[in-house]
Amino acid sequence: MFVKVCGLDTVANTRIAVDAGADAIGVVMSPRSPRHVTPEGAAAIIAEVQGRATTVLVVREMPAVEAARMAETMGVDVLQLHGGRYAPEDFTDALTVHPRIWRATSLTEATDVRVGAWGEERLLLDAPQAGSGERWDLNALTARRPTGEWLLAGGLSPANVADAITTAHPWGVDVSSGVESAPGVKDPALIQAFVAAARGTER
Repeated sequence: MFVKVCGLDTVANTRIAVDAGADAIGVVMSPRSPRHVTPEGAAAIIAEVQGRATTVLVVREMPAVEAARMAETMGVDVLQLHGGRYAPEDFTDALTVHPRIWRATSLTEATDVRVGAWGEERLLLDAPQAGSGERWDLNALTARRPTGEWLLAGGLSPANVADAITTAHPWGVDVSSGVESAPGVKDPALIQAFVAAARGTER
């Protein structure tokens, strides 16, 4: 089970996530998010990883090509374009700048759930209000479950991630608010517990 811990806020918590066994860590550059970090803060977090996990830059408002250039400058492995403001052509354009892009979106009737449909490497399905901590109805995936490498996000926590994996059968999981003591403030113990709970489903 692939595990991504997103919205990391400090170098210390990044170290906790990587040492716990997270496969990927995410930094958010979105001024309206409580998880927003500056380019300098993001660079410090990315430097801490030192190749031990996949690094992901998450953006919501930044134009796609600008974000791709930022990803290249920062040296992150992956750019994650999150939300409905991005269109297929944004992915096409951004891929000319940065080679690895993930598509993150909420599941609606209009969502294309084919992994790679927009040129993305992986697909992430999130709650209707991304970053809200809302647990969404996973039964909606019964008839529309993606195939391939897709991640489940939205309202996941150490207490419910194992059940969510059993219900939705994702390739991976992504957590942010579910391992926080306050909006934007990661809790080291919750990070460790989440990774352990997700890994426990592999037994």
